[in-house]
Amino acid sequence: MRGIWTTEHVRAAEERLLAVTPEGALMRRAAFGVAVRAAEMLAAHAGRVPGSRVTLLVGAGNNGGDALWAGTFLRRRGVGVSAVLLNPEKAHPQGLAAFRRAGGRVATSREGPQWIERADLVIDGIVGISAKGCLRPEAAALVEHVAAPVLAVDLPSGVEPDTGAVDGPAVRADHTVTFGAYKPVHVLNPDRCGEVTLVDIGLSGELGEPDLMRLDAADVAGAWPLPGPADNKYTQGVAGVAAGSATYPGAAVLASAAAVRSTSGMVRYAGPAADVVRSHWPEVVATGSIFDAGRVQSWVVGPGIGTGRDGRDVLAHALGQGVPVCADADAITIIARHPDVLDARDPGTPLVLTPHDGEFERLTGARPGADRVRAVRDAARRFDAIVLLKGHTTIVGHPGGAVLVNRARGSWLATAGSGDVLSGLVGSLLASGLDPWLAAGVAADVHSRAGQLAAGGVPVSASGVLAAIPDAIRQARSLEP
Repeated sequence: MRGIWTTEHVRAAEERLLAVTPEGALMRRAAFGVAVRAAEMLAAHAGRVPGSRVTLLVGAGNNGGDALWAGTFLRRRGVGVSAVLLNPEKAHPQGLAAFRRAGGRVATSREGPQWIERADLVIDGIVGISAKGCLRPEAAALVEHVAAPVLAVDLPSGVEPDTGAVDGPAVRADHTVTFGAYKPVHVLNPDRCGEVTLVDIGLSGELGEPDLMRLDAADVAGAWPLPGPADNKYTQGVAGVAAGSATYPGAAVLASAAAVRSTSGMVRYAGPAADVVRSHWPEVVATGSIFDAGRVQSWVVGPGIGTGRDGRDVLAHALGQGVPVCADADAITIIARHPDVLDARDPGTPLVLTPHDGEFERLTGARPGADRVRAVRDAARRFDAIVLLKGHTTIVGHPGGAVLVNRARGSWLATAGSGDVLSGLVGSLLASGLDPWLAAGVAADVHSRAGQLAAGGVPVSASGVLAAIPDAIRQARSLEP
């Protein structure tokens, strides 16, 4: 798993490392990494490195110093570099002196637009991880002139580093180079960061336990259950699905099919859409009622079951079976309106809740807000459950405080029925015996991969996402990022 640290922890680690490192060494190491990536971007976009033009947007302090030193290294490679100083009296003195010695051009904010518009690449060194809030008006006005690709130093300026929130003008980077550790912004707002490169500055020994985790392909491949020579349909896990209605059978078909396509040795469907499910997926063992279903190793409950008394009875029955339950859609609304339904849950039985923002508000009384990680942590503790908050970036919280952040692969999953597919994936992994927190994270990863593969650059339906699940699993197992 890839560790992610809050800015508070990163700054503390940097202070410990700076205390035993020669002055300026860490900054030059970080800046060299920026210069290397800048040269790669120039070669790709401008077709050359020597003779190309780079403009630095330089703020106060160390972040501006990183940009100035990066500009110094680029000057040594024959790049024409201009530095627009937003606050000249607070520019990093050593970095500015080195930049001037290397022949870099220094410009004021008033002169900035002409140099920004001529640039083949703009390096954003306006603010660093200590900053809060959006860009100030002077910086925002300069950013409006940017037409070239943007390389951000540590993070795009104006984006909140610990939540990824944007509440005003902010930089949108094509690439971000960060130092020592990934920060929450890099996974919570990937659209603003672009591709992220981590430069090792020797910080790893000082960081401690990460605040967030992100699954890599190797984690997904290692966790995904595969049949062995001694397995049969029962030992691989029997997933139960209680979803849909006779009038609206789609949720039942999608959730059941996702369980079939993913990993379950057997899928049992229980509900009024039994005939429709059976007609689409003859391998599903279907019955008309959850009360008549055979034994399962997990239940997916909620999509399309309704929020009336019948739906409550179905959810309560599933919660009382002593097996992990994935509660989605209508089941979440039932819990929000009738929290006493959770009394049917056997103590210690895993529960996975999979709300989108609106369902999260019904469940907790408030929208997730800007700090989605904190909101998920609080909800996971409150309900003693795994909480998977759906969205562009999916967040999976554990009652103990651990959080997985799923990598976003576009917005292709913003389509009706996509959540039903995800709940089927979660249920199948729960039935296999996988740890519920990991099961939710792995399901979210494969769901995201399936959406990207199915879309191929154009909008896709939930049925298309469903069809791409096997290819998504193969992709993860081939260790593709």
